[in-house]
Amino acid sequence: MAYNWHDESQAKWNEMADYWNQSSESMWEKGSRKDIIPFIKRFVHPGSSICDLGCGDGYGSLLLAASGYSVVGIDFADEMIQKAKLRIKDYDLAFIHGSMTDTPFANEEFDAVMAINSIEWNESPLHALTEMARITKPKGYACVGILGPTAAPRVNSYDRLYGKPAVCHTIMPWEFSQLAKENGWIVADQFPVYKREVESEWADPLPPILQQALSFMWVFMLQKNS
Repeated sequence: MAYNWHDESQAKWNEMADYWNQSSESMWEKGSRKDIIPFIKRFVHPGSSICDLGCGDGYGSLLLAASGYSVVGIDFADEMIQKAKLRIKDYDLAFIHGSMTDTPFANEEFDAVMAINSIEWNESPLHALTEMARITKPKGYACVGILGPTAAPRVNSYDRLYGKPAVCHTIMPWEFSQLAKENGWIVADQFPVYKREVESEWADPLPPILQQALSFMWVFMLQKNS
């Protein structure tokens, strides 16, 4: 049977849904993702519309909605979406099941998009990037988190060394930056998320390429060129 990237990645994240649901609050509140919402607030005004691409169990979407944004989260793992829908309360927040490379949204529908550690889990990161541009308004923003070289989830790309298909791309932060620049985006800002073993006091003075080499995740704020 031919390898189907979408199905394999979807199955992986359906299997991970319970574990992710137990960990997401900690990641967003005090872990590797704690600075992302404040970062977005610097560029995107509350009241704006944001699409959370690869929203998982929706905790990040919930934080955006609680901060005053109109939010739609999309994820291809139906187990994740079921958990995300339990978060809908009095906020302007919705979740749908679907692929971030082929969304049902209109052209230029959103003021901004967010994609944290989700682009790598698509068969074509380039298609994910171009779909982000399609649904984002002119001069709109995209907050994108790319797994760094030290991130443990990169074990999911190891099978490629045996010539086997792998559900996770090994795209590096510097590669993504170049890909974005070549496909309609500018890098407005960026920041590193280091592993606990890395002291920011000695890492921060390093050139960006060395900071990225030490990173668990690199977070970009992209702005659409037109």
